Amino acid sequence: MSARTGVIGLRVVFGAATLLGFYSALLAYYYVTTFGSRGSDSFGLLLGLNLNYWYAWAVVTPGILWLSRRCPLERGALLGSVPAHLVGVFLATLIHVSLVTLGREGLYYAAGMNSGRWVEEFQRMFFLNFDFEMATYWAIVGLSHALRYHYEAQARALTASRLETRLVEAQLQTLQRQIQPHFLFNTLNTVSALMHRDVEAADAMIARLGDLLRQSIETVDVQEVALAHELDFLRKYVDIEHARFQDRLTVTFDIDPDTEDCPVPNFLLQPLVENSIRHGIGPRPGPGHVLVRASRAGDILQLEVRDDGVGMDASKLSDLEHGVGLSNTRSRLAHLYGDRHRFVVTSPPQGGLSVAIEIPVDEPAREASAAELMAEGAA
Repeated sequence: MSARTGVIGLRVVFGAATLLGFYSALLAYYYVTTFGSRGSDSFGLLLGLNLNYWYAWAVVTPGILWLSRRCPLERGALLGSVPAHLVGVFLATLIHVSLVTLGREGLYYAAGMNSGRWVEEFQRMFFLNFDFEMATYWAIVGLSHALRYHYEAQARALTASRLETRLVEAQLQTLQRQIQPHFLFNTLNTVSALMHRDVEAADAMIARLGDLLRQSIETVDVQEVALAHELDFLRKYVDIEHARFQDRLTVTFDIDPDTEDCPVPNFLLQPLVENSIRHGIGPRPGPGHVLVRASRAGDILQLEVRDDGVGMDASKLSDLEHGVGLSNTRSRLAHLYGDRHRFVVTSPPQGGLSVAIEIPVDEPAREASAAELMAEGAA
């Protein structure tokens, strides 16, 4: 049976006919040995007769399936399909009865029981069994339609799944590309502010910014990267901010070595650290500290960005969560991991701001699934 089209193969047809033949032969043998004269019919002869009956149907079935595909019994096609199947019932019965009676004559002849009454047997079977022949025909037609509808439903579900996957990929790329210009504009503002105080420092910052942009462009369409790659990008960004804040900013990395190969969303940590610097350390009159922590608990990667800045009340915290950085980060995590992630923004009692993230490390990268879909589409 073809998983793509629902077309029943000949091996399946003759396999089913064989099973039905053995089943019918066992029932017939049980009947004649229980209610008839013992030994009146050998099992071999009964098996041959029943296999002959069902193999005859196996020969006719491909034609019925072909007609069922060409003339489906569905709305809009009944006017032409019903007459075609009425003719099909008659022809299928005629062919099946002819094959069965010829096969029986051959079996009887081989067993030394040749009756020589082929025409009479054909007429008797055609008229007495026409109702059962017709029921078998419609059963085959019904099975053909059921399989076709089943595989069409599967195909629609697969298509919908692929479209949904592509939609998610498009949404993720949109969210990621919203963050990158946001980061660029903020960094350029930093360079502009520094230009009036220290031209050499501003020049060095522009060089660092070029390296940072080059690295971001190289992974513009990548949704997940190793944590080590993400931290390397973040450290370059922190270097730029150090040039602006100098001794007022300290960023500490507490990274478990076992986490460096874990996949994380590309451009995940930079917006969080930027928020800590901008809303926590920037308004603070004295030096501030930002902690970036990564640890692993089984199959869960735990990330945290915490600062000891000025903190904020509930209303300001709500506004911050609806900003570009945090809202897009939350949306990306939801698209990538569904309900298997945790994203919590809090303002601890001791002050500052904390963003805690938990994601599964066994979640497959979406880039692989997208590549497979594109490969299938090109095939």
